[in-house]
Amino acid sequence: MKGFTGLKIVIVGCGKVGQTLVEQLVNEGHDITVVDTESSKVHQISNLFDVMGVVGNGASLETQKDAGVSEADLIIAVTGSDELNLLCCIIAKQFGKCSAIARVRTPDYSKEANYLRDKLGLALIINPDYEAAKQTARILYLPTAIEVNSFAHGQAELIKIKIPENNVLDNMTIAQLGSTITNDILICAVERDNSITIPSGGFTLKAGDVISFVSTHKSAKFFLKKIGFETKQVHNAMIIGGGRSAYYLAKELLNNNIDVKIIENERSRCDELTTLLPGAVIINGDGSNQDVLKEEGIDTCESFIPLTGIDEENVMLTLYAKKMSDAKVITKINRIGFTDVISTLNLGSVIYPKYITSEAIIAYVRAKTASMGSNIETLYHLFDSRVEAIEFSVTSDSGVTGKPLKELPLKANLLISFISRNGSIIIPSGNDEILPGDTVMIVTTNSGYTDIKDILK
Repeated sequence: MKGFTGLKIVIVGCGKVGQTLVEQLVNEGHDITVVDTESSKVHQISNLFDVMGVVGNGASLETQKDAGVSEADLIIAVTGSDELNLLCCIIAKQFGKCSAIARVRTPDYSKEANYLRDKLGLALIINPDYEAAKQTARILYLPTAIEVNSFAHGQAELIKIKIPENNVLDNMTIAQLGSTITNDILICAVERDNSITIPSGGFTLKAGDVISFVSTHKSAKFFLKKIGFETKQVHNAMIIGGGRSAYYLAKELLNNNIDVKIIENERSRCDELTTLLPGAVIINGDGSNQDVLKEEGIDTCESFIPLTGIDEENVMLTLYAKKMSDAKVITKINRIGFTDVISTLNLGSVIYPKYITSEAIIAYVRAKTASMGSNIETLYHLFDSRVEAIEFSVTSDSGVTGKPLKELPLKANLLISFISRNGSIIIPSGNDEILPGDTVMIVTTNSGYTDIKDILK
């Protein structure tokens, strides 16, 4: 990126999210200092990524001075404590002139997230459990999808599916799909034999391909129905584990008339959930016990979501559910070091809360480094971070506006996937133009775009 100078960023908390952020932000050219009370974590990250490390309490003024908060552009607090994260940000805002982002997971605070953000002057408050619940629910509303991501304030969706054997799409070119099935969707990326293609109209689809396409929710349902996929949302869900993630997901599903059963080991937590979720069935039992699962109807449930705090248990429960039932299964994975292994297990839909957190933060950081001509609204990493889907709001005239798309000198391996204008989603042709006030989504195998103009050669 020409003329790009990285931000000075202080990250408090060297856990999994902290490490994910460091890795991504260092790759994007930012100057990072990490802070944690555990010296072993600080030394490990500072040696691994060549960043500055400070051992100490991130909410202490002395520690913040040592970390250079007074000169920082941004502080990101992602420790395991909501209160500590908020306090770090408050002190940094008083002491320096930096922007501040806090990870906050407790339901009580989450209800007040907008109030807290505004009153404390924070740039972002992120709740990974709540965001993961929303992502999980979107898949359960369209259960034949592997993944569903939302753009343009929910008006557009990026949906991932796998083409089955003998499907109508097998051996069909993308151009033929547009002329025979629908022009209201756009296939943005195809994974075949572990390699990714950003396809053009002449690309031929094959059974076994994993494709991501963009459309409105209504057009997606029409397309999926035409190619023989089930499009009805599930009627019921069995959730294993009664933690914060289960609470957020159950609340979301109950609001959409999906019956919820939660199996939780701890009696006291069951009592809490009964009060918090009066519409759900709460079972006090061991959700990893096969007899309990059979008794509670694993063989007939329409969806099954293991949300224990242990990744290995979630994976085992997923594999068991796939063997015992036809349920839509979604697996939550907290650790992110084994994505290669996990992708070989055919788990179907997998949710990574830590990626959700880091993506929201990276979208903000990129927007902060961009020119005034556009802003990043949404960012998702797809296909194990090999593809980026970025939604830009276009705020003024620039090199991308006022010309037919076919005349723009676009970089290779990049697709303009939709234009959102005055509440309508346009799946663009070469004759469409980008105008100031639009939001535009691009899908690319390139990385690091901060500005809509980065799509040009």
